Amino acid sequence: METLAPRRDKYIRRNWYYYKNLRNFFRFNIPEGARVAEIGCGTGYLLNSLNPSYGLGIDFSAAMIEIARQKYPKLHFEVMDAEQITLNEKFDYIIISDTLGYLEDIQKAFAELKKIVHPGTRILLSYQNFLWEPLLWLSQKSGLKMPHPRLNWLSRGDVINLLELEGYDVIKWGRRFLLPVYIPLISWFTNKYIANLPLFNSLCLTGYTIARLPENRPEKNRDFSVSVIIPARNEKGNIEDAVLRVPKMGSHTEIIFVEGNSTDDTLDEIKRVCEAYKDKRDVKWMVQEGKGKGDAVRKGYDHASGDILMILDADLTVPPEDLPKFYDAIATGKGEYINGTRLVYPMEDEAMRTLNMMGNKFFSVMFSWLLGQRLKDTLCGTKVLSAENYRKLAANRAYFGNFDPFGDFDLIFGSSKLNLKLIEVPIRYRARKYGETNISRFRHGWLLLKMVVYAMNKIKFIH
Repeated sequence: METLAPRRDKYIRRNWYYYKNLRNFFRFNIPEGARVAEIGCGTGYLLNSLNPSYGLGIDFSAAMIEIARQKYPKLHFEVMDAEQITLNEKFDYIIISDTLGYLEDIQKAFAELKKIVHPGTRILLSYQNFLWEPLLWLSQKSGLKMPHPRLNWLSRGDVINLLELEGYDVIKWGRRFLLPVYIPLISWFTNKYIANLPLFNSLCLTGYTIARLPENRPEKNRDFSVSVIIPARNEKGNIEDAVLRVPKMGSHTEIIFVEGNSTDDTLDEIKRVCEAYKDKRDVKWMVQEGKGKGDAVRKGYDHASGDILMILDADLTVPPEDLPKFYDAIATGKGEYINGTRLVYPMEDEAMRTLNMMGNKFFSVMFSWLLGQRLKDTLCGTKVLSAENYRKLAANRAYFGNFDPFGDFDLIFGSSKLNLKLIEVPIRYRARKYGETNISRFRHGWLLLKMVVYAMNKIKFIH
């Protein structure tokens, strides 16, 4: 590697299309201004392209590190073996790009990473599909690709197994980049669309895995405060029942009603209930200026004081008594974005109409493929995440825009882009006791379909 170091950047320029695609993938997953460490950084091209607030690259090649230091003086570089990390600092993101194949002991390297991660750290791995080995070998022989010693060729299963042996959670995995040669229009269309189709996807050159080291906390802990946001429009008959049935969770539980311009005296009922129970529960109310559940949820979140943010639909079709299950899932570190699912247990009669059920199952399949994580019920109103992660999501909202009147997909897409660990909690879905649904099956169903297509181009079809 020492003798090849002066030619490293020449090979990057020669294969610019491949490295541009790789850079775009990491840029999508890593926001600017983060603390980033790259293991096997070479001459620092990828690390520099991410614009970190603090970037550190390590490589066992002293010649590579010397070139990196000269080219990118604002970044930090150290000669170091990935299997013997001696750093004493933490990073938000750790990259290992096309480097796993060079490591003598990959499991040992994963163990060493624990020295530089915190509970929110995301580890991003990219590696090349072993099906491409003959073509890559020919590329080396023809001088198109930089020569390298014989590699460890790992399958996706091998990578996941090694991560799990060291206690990491795999958040998502996938493949991308089918045509590494630049042909105007053809390469763009192939890599943006064809590469994501079944069968074709299995032939892609680049595999990736995103993981985290979970923070295991004790069961039934009361370490966190909770804010339960209840958007309410024409739900007068459910308001008092909601306050009576929401359990006390964690160190403190506040309830925030966000009234949405009702026509059935819901607002007056909220005021009455808040006054009646002010000595027993921490219950607040506000009126939204905009329209839609999404606007109400965002307003409630902006005024919430809890460490953990929960949504409870005011129709109470998700039993408030199930909320402690969501608290336990996030408070113990099992997940970071907790989604309710109504599609496991049998439902009460008339709780969900047949057409709605079919729509939910369709969107379940679409979103599981779209997000790279299993998501059985996209439309369950009960969703839970930490206030800290919500603030990160909100700061990054401009990527998707305020396109979601429901609020569900704003949280789902935003959490996916942050690579939060998604966990689903099954609940028993009940028929509403008061009022009528505010959802229009056909009008809102068409809107949801348009949102899926929009999100494909923002999440799945990045190029």
